[in-house]
Amino acid sequence: MGWVLIAACLWVVASAVVAFLPIRYQIMPGLTLLIVAPVLLYALAVTHGVGMALAGLFAVLSMYRRPLIYLARKMRGALK
Repeated sequence: MGWVLIAACLWVVASAVVAFLPIRYQIMPGLTLLIVAPVLLYALAVTHGVGMALAGLFAVLSMYRRPLIYLARKMRGALK
């Protein structure tokens, strides 16, 4: 198992731990994990192939579904 796959597993565990925190303590660690996700997905694609990166993308989208929907609406201008 490569270091990238171990880092991806640790990312999942860290995201699950952040989800258990009260909402006021979730913002900064959650944002940090969301910013690190594309770098980790790229590294997964390079080292383990596109299939593993798609599985990682599915994990990111399922865990950060609500924040990503909020950001998409904010970028479109639907929220004021």
